[in-house]
Amino acid sequence: MSSLRLFVAVLPPDPVLQELGRAVAPLHALPGAGNLRWTGTSGRHFTLAFLGSVDEELLPELRARLARAARRTEPFPLRLRGGGRFGGRALWVGAGGALDTLRLLAERADAAARRSGVPMDQHRRYSAHLTLARGRTETDLRPYVAALEDFEGAPWEVGEVALVRSNLPVSGVVGEQPRYEVIGSWSLGH
Repeated sequence: MSSLRLFVAVLPPDPVLQELGRAVAPLHALPGAGNLRWTGTSGRHFTLAFLGSVDEELLPELRARLARAARRTEPFPLRLRGGGRFGGRALWVGAGGALDTLRLLAERADAAARRSGVPMDQHRRYSAHLTLARGRTETDLRPYVAALEDFEGAPWEVGEVALVRSNLPVSGVVGEQPRYEVIGSWSLGH
């Protein structure tokens, strides 16, 4: 029996990711930027629930439950805004808009996974963020957060939720990014 490394996410549309790319580009010139592993465009998403390694036999039930969670959640407005950090190890951009609905969708994705038999980590309050970079070592990320403080992206309507497979790098090349593959998506509200 094989397993897949999976997560459930909201994927921003291309124009939003391009706008974010333009806002992030100047950050690469800040001191210490070379110590950070910057996420590629394909790695920029709002993770709703990280499922970890999931046995393939659970997929049919998981897909059915995620479809139900999507149907029960109406489309909602979201935008990228501001920045933050988790210590000196992760830099992220935050969200604005219908955050209560985003949080509800995250809770429903988590519940769908649990009810499908996926062993989930201890539940913690959902914090809406899109990871921009991770530090190989402890890095002072405060200048990066300050540079993102006034960033306010264009709003878009979140209309679907995606089940994404994360294929970890196997080449051993330093800095190689995981490859992400959408293996299922469901429209919200129907």
